[in-house]
Amino acid sequence: MAKKIQKILIRQKTLMEMLDLSSSGFYELKRRDPKFPKPIKDGNSQQAPAFYVYEEVRCWLIDRMNARGNEGS
Repeated sequence: MAKKIQKILIRQKTLMEMLDLSSSGFYELKRRDPKFPKPIKDGNSQQAPAFYVYEEVRCWLIDRMNARGNEGS
């Protein structure tokens, strides 16, 4: 039987707290890292809440940690 992956969504504010980033630091990170997970917007307006898939964020962090170990190799 195939393993089912749960799609847990976290709010952008929660993600910023998890990463210990200010708003400006968070937007800078999104701007400079093209591999950063894309948000899911809850609506069409610019003020609509943004959510992120927890598993995508977790994989992105693992990739960053692995890349950190390969720097200078």
